[in-house]
Amino acid sequence: MTKKKPSQSNRRRPTSKPAAAKKKTGGPSRATRADKAKSKVKAKVKAKIKAKVAKVKRPPSAALSDVRPVDERNRRDSLANAKIAIAAALDKKAVEPVLIDVCGRASYADFIAVVSGRSDRQVDAIADGVCIAMAEHGRHPLGREGVRNGRWVLIDFGDVVMHVFYHPLREVFDIESLWIDAPRVKLNVPAEARADAGSGRESRS
Repeated sequence: MTKKKPSQSNRRRPTSKPAAAKKKTGGPSRATRADKAKSKVKAKVKAKIKAKVAKVKRPPSAALSDVRPVDERNRRDSLANAKIAIAAALDKKAVEPVLIDVCGRASYADFIAVVSGRSDRQVDAIADGVCIAMAEHGRHPLGREGVRNGRWVLIDFGDVVMHVFYHPLREVFDIESLWIDAPRVKLNVPAEARADAGSGRESRS
């Protein structure tokens, strides 16, 4: 006996899966991949900034050892210089000043000062004002570096290194976190020197 072939109508047709079921699940979303990419860029930029600070170009006579030895008298002088720089920055309407004590922790400075400007022009004005004030006290920068267009300026006075940031850029780089374990020097910061003080801010030039 010959087996009857099933008719065309009785054959099972492959059922098509819904379009939604064909999509692969479990993989990272486009937003997640973008966040990871931003995190990597931020980490690279922060590492680059730290490396740039640690390798400030100085004349051979100003070369330092791996870690600056802690000397209380020198520390007091350095602290006084750092406070002069902070005061000069505040005179130019800098905001959110932070002074980090890196004595015995860094090879290139005793104190790191970080301040912000609310506009590109203000960043340059703050940096110029700090250099003028320090020069009046007999201190001249060993070097001045940074990003163009008034977004970031680094001023190296030897025992004091100052960063002047355009504030939104400072929040992105968060350079203070590179020295999260170092003590902060308490400063008397006026209310107007807070980033959120006042509703009218200068816009970028």
